[in-house]
Formats: sequence, structure tokens, C-alpha cells
Amino acid sequence: MTIDLTRDERTVLRCGLAEWGGPAACTDALAVAMGFQDVPDLFEQAKRLRATLADEEPLRASEWRKTLIATEIVFASDVFGSGMDWSITTGFADEETLPILRDLQRKIARALGSAHYRPGPPERL
Repeated sequence: MTIDLTRDERTVLRCGLAEWGGPAACTDALAVAMGFQDVPDLFEQAKRLRATLADEEPLRASEWRKTLIATEIVFASDVFGSGMDWSITTGFADEETLPILRDLQRKIARALGSAHYRPGPPERL
């Protein structure tokens, strides 16, 4: 599925995926929550997804979801992601990244036909 993205939007997604191999600290449980099998699968798929985004080739719906959630978490979390280091390691200031992420959320949700992605029913507490 092709989604029309700007160069900055593609770059932010590519940076988001790349950060998992840098300052971010993923666990297998978090990788699974993002849609990957485990951390090695995250690394393997991130490399392929970054190349696909760079070549402006289409992604499957599940790949768009994984790419977006991985970028959201790595940008926002200082525990698991880049957090405070995001602007240093990517070159994108927080004030520049947030509007790009919001645009990505809208475009990807629209393309997937849903305002929110829920992989299954919520667990009961």
C-alpha cells in the first residue's frame, strides 16, 4: 500500500526505525507489543523497512503500523527510546518532529481506514 509522504515524513520514519539500533533500549516484550517477534526481528525488519521507505516503495498495512508505532515510542520514551537524545541523534528538533508525527498519524490512519488501530480486544484487569 502506497501512502503519499513528504521527504521529511519518510526521513522521520527512517530515523525512528534506525534509533532502535542506537540509543534506544528495546525489550522483547516491547518489540512484540509493536508487532515484531522479538528484538532481533525488530532490527532485521527495521533495516528492510528503512530501505523500502528510502526507495519510496509501498509497505503492507501491518508494516505501516509497525513503522509508525516504533517511531512514536522511540521519539517519546526516554526509558525505552531516544527520548531526550532524539534531536541530537536524528537532527530533528522535538518541535519539528511532533507536527510531522501528527501528520503521519493522520495519513496512515486514513490510508488504513481507521482512526485507531487496535489489534484485538483489550485485556480485562
